[in-house]
Amino acid sequence: MASPAQGYISAVKAYNDAATGNPMGAKPKTDDLKQGEFADLVKSAIDEAVRIGERSEKLSIQGINAQADISQVVTAVSEAELTLKTVVTVRDKVMEAYKDIIRMPI
Repeated sequence: MASPAQGYISAVKAYNDAATGNPMGAKPKTDDLKQGEFADLVKSAIDEAVRIGERSEKLSIQGINAQADISQVVTAVSEAELTLKTVVTVRDKVMEAYKDIIRMPI
């Protein structure tokens, strides 16, 4: 069974794929088109969210094995939770804006 941290990382990677325009499970395209500044910003934010999730998972495993300080584990898990909530909120706002644009009369 997948851990919650693995589910979190999978969700963030799926958002990353969606942000880069890759369908689920598809290999990334290797063309020479440059992304705009906004796309770079989104990609770097998603990469940072993945890094935070991976760090949280690593510290959680170390905490289970009594190899990490419990305060570090709690801090890392809280940071990952906050990051996930932020990613979900941003996604919801983007979807809301998209729906508003679609509803605009032409």
